[in-house]
Amino acid sequence: MATSITNTDTGNYIKTGMTILVVGLGKTGMAAVKFFLKHGATVSVSDSSSKGTLDPEIIAWFEENNITCETGGHSIEMFTSVDCIFVSPGIPLSIEPLVEARRCSIPVTGELAIIAHYLKTPVVGITGTNGKTTVTTILGNIFQASFQNVFVGGNIGTPLLEYVSGAQTADIVAAEISSFQLDTGGGKNGLSFKTAILLNISPDHLERYTSFSAYVDSKFKIFAAQSPDDFAVLNADDIEIMNRKHLWPESRKFFFGKDLAALAGATIHGEKITLKNSSDSSLPDNMHGEEYDLANTDLRNSPNLQNAAAAILAARLMGCQQQNILKGLASFKPLEHRMSLVAEINGVSYVDDSKATNVGAVYSAIGAINQPIILIAGGRDKGGDYSILSEAVRQKVKHILLIGEARDKMTRAFLAFTNVETLDTLQEAVCRAANLAVPGDAVLLSPACASFDMFSSYAERGAVFRNSVLAIKNNTACNVEELLFH
Repeated sequence: MATSITNTDTGNYIKTGMTILVVGLGKTGMAAVKFFLKHGATVSVSDSSSKGTLDPEIIAWFEENNITCETGGHSIEMFTSVDCIFVSPGIPLSIEPLVEARRCSIPVTGELAIIAHYLKTPVVGITGTNGKTTVTTILGNIFQASFQNVFVGGNIGTPLLEYVSGAQTADIVAAEISSFQLDTGGGKNGLSFKTAILLNISPDHLERYTSFSAYVDSKFKIFAAQSPDDFAVLNADDIEIMNRKHLWPESRKFFFGKDLAALAGATIHGEKITLKNSSDSSLPDNMHGEEYDLANTDLRNSPNLQNAAAAILAARLMGCQQQNILKGLASFKPLEHRMSLVAEINGVSYVDDSKATNVGAVYSAIGAINQPIILIAGGRDKGGDYSILSEAVRQKVKHILLIGEARDKMTRAFLAFTNVETLDTLQEAVCRAANLAVPGDAVLLSPACASFDMFSSYAERGAVFRNSVLAIKNNTACNVEELLFH
C-alpha cells in the first residue's frame, strides 16, 4: 500500500522511501528536489520545458541521483504512480494530470505545507496584489538593524525550502508569499505566520483563477493556520479587504491606512505614520503614539507610504524597537521597475513602472503622479477589468500608447476617455511619447499586463524602456530606427 502524506503526521513529515513527483523545475522546484532527497524520499520530476533547454549539469545530477526526469510536458502516468505530488508555484492546479491525480486521491502539496513541519524560525509573511516585494524588502532592512541573523526570501530570492534545508540560523524570517503558494499551502495545517500581512487586493491572475472571488479567497489563506496569539496586519483603506470581514482571521488584528477611525494600528497623515490604539484593541509594548516621519526617505510618496506603514506595524509587533525601525526605513532604496524615475528630458519625466502587471498597480501609479501623463501600457492580458482605470485615465492621462496582445481590448476600454494609439513595439511607443510630451508631462510605463507576449519578464520590458529613454536623452531627438536597433 502506498505511503501518503496526511495532515496528522508529526515529526518527520517525509517518510523514507516515499515516492514524490516534483512538478516544475524553477528555483522552488529544485529546492524541493534536494529537500526531499535529503529526507530519504524517492524523487521524480516533470517539467513542460524541452530537455534541450535544461542545464546539462542539472540533467547529469538527476542521473547521478536516480531521479526520473520527464520533460516536454506532463503525463498522467507519471502523476498517478507516486505517493505525493509537489507543485511549484508557477504550475496551474487545473492541468489535466493534476486533476487526474486528485481523482486518484494522490495528495497535491506545495512549499508552505511542507515547511510547516520543519521550520523553526518565526516568520512574517507578506502577501497582496501589489507591494509584496517592497514591503518584504523594507522589513528585511528593519530586521537587519534589529536582529543578528535574518533570512529574507520566499517568492523573491531564495525559496523557503532552501532555508529549511539548512541550519536555520536566522532569528527571524521575512517572506514574500504569492497566491499561488497559498493555493497549496495546507490551509489550517499549513505554515503558521507569527505575523501575516495582507497589503491589498485587486483583480489579477484571472487567467488562472475561476473568478475574482476565488482569487480573493486565495489571498486570505495567509491567515488560515494562525492562532489567536498571532498577528494579522490588514489594509483599512482597501475596500475588498474591509468588505470581507467574514474572511478575517481569529488572530489579533491591526490595521494600516489613512483613515483608521476606530481601528488600532498605523495611521498615515501626510508624510508621517503614527501608531495608535482603539477603544477595544491596544497595541502591545506601549506603542501608542509613536511617530515615524518619512519626509527625508525614499518612502515619502504613495503607494510607498502605505507599504512603509504595513512594515512599521509588523516590525513593531515582532519586537523591533523604534530606533532600529527608523534605521531600516532610512536605508531603503527604490526597487527597479517600480515607479523608478529613469530620466528627465526637456522638462519631461520618464517613469519605469514595468512591474505594474495588473490594473490595481496602474491605478496606484496614476494616482502617485501629479503631472499630466502619457501612459504606455499593454502586453498579455491577465483577465483584469480595465474599466477600473476609467476615471483615473479621464482625469490625469492625456494620451495612451498601447502595445502587445491586449492593445485592441484596451483600446475599446479607454477610447471614450482619452486619446489612444496602438504601436508595434515598446521602442516605438517611447519615441511617440517623446514627440507628444511637453515640459511638465510624465511618460509612464505602467502596462497593466504581463510581459510574456513580447519579453521574457517585466524586468526585460523595463530595461528596454530605460534603454529607449536614455537613447533619446543621449541623442536629444527621437529616431525610431535607431531606437529599434539600439
